[in-house]
Amino acid sequence: MAGQERLTAARVLVVGAGGLGSPALLYLAAAGVGTLGVVDADTVEASNLQRQLIHSDADVGRRKTESAAEAVTRVNPSVNVIRHDVRLDSSNALEVLRDYDVVVDGTDNFPTRYLLNDACVLLGKPHVWGSIYRFDGQVAVWWAEHGPCYRCVFPSPPPPGVVPSCAEGGVLGALCGAIGSVQATETVKLLLGTGEPLVGRLLVHDALAMTWNTLPVRKDPGCPVCGESPTVTALVDYDELCSRPGVSARADTANSGMGVPVVTAPELAAELGSDAPPLVVDVRGPDERSIASIPGALAIHLDEFRDGSFTSHDELAAHGRRIVVHCKVGSRSAEAVRLAQAAGYTDVVSLDGGVLAWVHEVDPTQPVY
Repeated sequence: MAGQERLTAARVLVVGAGGLGSPALLYLAAAGVGTLGVVDADTVEASNLQRQLIHSDADVGRRKTESAAEAVTRVNPSVNVIRHDVRLDSSNALEVLRDYDVVVDGTDNFPTRYLLNDACVLLGKPHVWGSIYRFDGQVAVWWAEHGPCYRCVFPSPPPPGVVPSCAEGGVLGALCGAIGSVQATETVKLLLGTGEPLVGRLLVHDALAMTWNTLPVRKDPGCPVCGESPTVTALVDYDELCSRPGVSARADTANSGMGVPVVTAPELAAELGSDAPPLVVDVRGPDERSIASIPGALAIHLDEFRDGSFTSHDELAAHGRRIVVHCKVGSRSAEAVRLAQAAGYTDVVSLDGGVLAWVHEVDPTQPVY
């Protein structure tokens, strides 16, 4: 009874009503957590439904927080759901997080992850973090007062484009349930003050091998946020820091932070109709190309850029013109552009938003995926 009363009095903020937030929200509601905050500025898309089970086909086009709140209420009508239809940034994060006991991180981008970590350290709150990619997942509890914070273990984000989003790189839908459920478990343990939370430990799950391993992680005395002499004493936005400095990049949806020169779909359409059309290169595989494509695009898989064999294509060897690389939404093409630049190609750009932008803005007769 005492434990249930603690859960009823608890306030938990779940950032992201997506793949990880879906199971976390539902299990926390079923456990009887009294107040659940949901942060998400996006709307439900059909492509989300494979892994974001808190939403249904009828919710496509609705705000994710609205759909999630209704699902939580169906599970437990006694839960007080607070919607935060915002994108967290340095101006609002502290205010949003301040009144919650535990923060569950279900985000899918590095700027928000680093922002959340800094905010939780400054507020002294435990931060239940999860990460998924394809068939792999990780979970940890970052709590600077008792162990390392996220930055102690991951001091800086990886180079832009190296880690695609779930939409770009793919993720096994059921993996979201496995990792999100662990996050809910860790949250309940923290609220009850029972068991051994994943503080100072990183849980690593390989779904293909069906293994769970725990790695020790330690506090970094030189951490700029929670170290002995912290230099980060106020929140900053990390969008710019997660892109390559000195290279222009549109602050747009898919290619934001990718750090390479880009062209929009309407701009590409205009260039293709000019007297000097660019060479369009598609780095996707044949299955994706069969769904939607740009007419006349040359198929060169991203793997050929990675191993350097792309230079053997006659069209590239004697191109003498601008090259526009595209994929589905932008991260793979951004990587290909960087590899082409390293090989000496100068006039090469990425299609901002990928083929999906082309379908939405130029050729809506093609399907999206």
